[in-house]
Amino acid sequence: MAQITIYTKSWCPYCHSAIDLLKKKGVAYEHIDVSSGGEAQAAMAKRANGRSSVPQIFIDETHVGGCDDLYALDAAGKLDPLLNA
Repeated sequence: MAQITIYTKSWCPYCHSAIDLLKKKGVAYEHIDVSSGGEAQAAMAKRANGRSSVPQIFIDETHVGGCDDLYALDAAGKLDPLLNA
């Protein structure tokens, strides 16, 4: 099973939506809250090639992007193969 990491902020509805999809898929994920900014947010931005918006989602070392990107992968039938790699 793939290693999934999602960076979020507690008040972000897109973050909650992305997490809901991951839960629906029944996959385990590492959740990193960057609500307070600081080192965690800086690490996220570095890993996401400068993107500072949330959520930022990674499947293994592949940067998926944000919530819309995650749902687009699912709609295209490409998310499940990534999750089950």
